[in-house]
Amino acid sequence: MKRFTSAVLIATGIAGATPLMAADYTIRLANSLSPQEPTNQAATFFAEEVAKRTDGRVEIQVFPAQQLGSEKDVNQMMRQGAPMISVTSSGYLSDFVPDIGVLEGPYLLDDPSQFDALVDSEWFDGIKAEFEQEGITFLVDNALFGGRNMLSDEPVRAPADVEGMTVRVPPNTVFIKTFEAMGARPTTVEWAEVYSALQQNVVEAAEAPLGSLWGSKLHETRDTISMTTHFTAFTFWVINADYFSGLPEDIQQVMTEVGAEAGELATELTLEREEEYKQQFSDAGVTIVEDVDIAAFREKTASVYESFPEWTPGLYDTIRGILDAE
Repeated sequence: MKRFTSAVLIATGIAGATPLMAADYTIRLANSLSPQEPTNQAATFFAEEVAKRTDGRVEIQVFPAQQLGSEKDVNQMMRQGAPMISVTSSGYLSDFVPDIGVLEGPYLLDDPSQFDALVDSEWFDGIKAEFEQEGITFLVDNALFGGRNMLSDEPVRAPADVEGMTVRVPPNTVFIKTFEAMGARPTTVEWAEVYSALQQNVVEAAEAPLGSLWGSKLHETRDTISMTTHFTAFTFWVINADYFSGLPEDIQQVMTEVGAEAGELATELTLEREEEYKQQFSDAGVTIVEDVDIAAFREKTASVYESFPEWTPGLYDTIRGILDAE
């Protein structure tokens, strides 16, 4: 993995340089995250490096925090041909190719590094080919978003602790079925509205990677984070296939190369900041619960993989075969 030092990030413009001349191509890159999160910093790196390596012919405009709409709306605009890059998840992408939804299943990975085996597999090559048929091209498929954990008023150490709890989840079927399997009551709320939903007790708890919990200041509403790591999330950066193929070949190559680097950067920053976030939460008076019965949660949610008749038969076994071969 390429290492990205702070000096490199500053030199490549993560501090916010802008093109000096009008670009030939302007592309908007949208995500739902706060500006200081690793994924958004990787997006800024991507924008600056693409501008530099194309001599300013391409301007990538980064729009964090759902400024251009919800993740689902941005995906639809992108698919319809808008010059946009959507930073999205396998759960939302399963609207187009259902099988990719398995990558967001509960307790799929024991370690984030296992994901490399999946995206390097013939199976994933087939998935990307299906997306091309749907008019969608992948620019980034290796960006770790982080383990998702529970924010609540009380510790969550075992499935019994979430029994009947109203938990905010995104409008994503895998998430909904996972928390139903745990015994909770999942409630869909857009990310931009989660703070107020917690503040007004519309939901009792929320779940997200530590960076997102911190970036959205959700710890101001609840004081306990339980390290359930029920999902290990990655983001996928996608663009309309026809628009992308219509760009000059050298620009396509630059965007593909920088996309791989941006994914590595997002992963590196996410891993580096895990302990930093824990310390920040502790300093802010939040209790971090580490003694979670992961085995009990894995057993409780195993049935989720049998809940999607639209998935290719034997899909989970295929994924397990790839992972177990490592």
